[in-house]
Amino acid sequence: MTQLQVPEEMTAVILDSFSGPEALRIEQRPVPRPGKDEVLVKVAASPINPSDLAYLDGNYGFKNQPPVVPGGEGSGTVVAVGPGMAGRYFLGKRVACLSQGNGSGMWTEYVVTSAKGGALPLHDAVSLEQGAMSIINPLTASAFLEIAKKGGHKTIVLTAAASSLGQMVNRLCHSEGVQVINVVRRDAQVALLKEQGAAIVLNSSEADFDQQLHDACHQTDAHLAFDAVAGPMTRRLLDALPEHSQVTVYSCLSYEAPQTGPDHLIFEDKALNGFWLGPWINNMNLLQILLLWRRAQKLMTTELKSKVRAQYPFQEAKQAVQDYLSQMTGGKILLRPN
Repeated sequence: MTQLQVPEEMTAVILDSFSGPEALRIEQRPVPRPGKDEVLVKVAASPINPSDLAYLDGNYGFKNQPPVVPGGEGSGTVVAVGPGMAGRYFLGKRVACLSQGNGSGMWTEYVVTSAKGGALPLHDAVSLEQGAMSIINPLTASAFLEIAKKGGHKTIVLTAAASSLGQMVNRLCHSEGVQVINVVRRDAQVALLKEQGAAIVLNSSEADFDQQLHDACHQTDAHLAFDAVAGPMTRRLLDALPEHSQVTVYSCLSYEAPQTGPDHLIFEDKALNGFWLGPWINNMNLLQILLLWRRAQKLMTTELKSKVRAQYPFQEAKQAVQDYLSQMTGGKILLRPN
């Protein structure tokens, strides 16, 4: 193993049970050692994402037996590499990391990840703070645009549109000439998006929302929606879209199963499917992944930039999650080792 100076122990945030932030605690653990074609990353920062909240409650695709370390993505510096050629390139480099789904997430001082896709080099112009948020939201936004363009869609519908991801999708689509019908649930979120230049922003709390959504979809010939809410919202989207449309569910903020009806699927030829970033990327070859990453890195200070609202040390992870739960649209919250 080749390494820089590495301590024997580290601080990690531990989730004792899938019961939310109250199950979080701090623990001292031995620093892990990288195996073949793996790297050890000294973590600089990790954001709290909606997917992390779902993980804390046991409602995510990865359900390793607790105790586990949460945290879906982050950034840091590679301080050790295991045997094999793959990791040598990374030693000493700043990288963005994605959790491998093995129960060893990013809310820890050091993390081991694969040198073949688990660590991605950061552009010199991208800070470690932005780098910590440079995989899940930026690549999801890039994926939505790619799916829309590949399907020939000039307009998309987007729920939870005032989220960090939603704002990112708006900026990226605007730069590529794709119109967005934004769906939010509060007047303040309507004002926020309109201040940023969004042309169509609908409040799902208004009495005539369903008619507004129907009219907007038909006037703009929208046939594709990306839904973060699920539950009854999925049915409302399917009701509003023209025939031969598709709703892609990519999150479940309502914690309810997506709703649909036989009329949608049979008589109106509408489709309902899901999106998960990891499998979407895994369907790409290495060259496609590198090109996607290079493009995203170039946009990380503009269309794909994330605003940071607050930063907390790992020792205050429970408070940080509660802060994020109380306000999820005012910018990202980062967790840091200290």
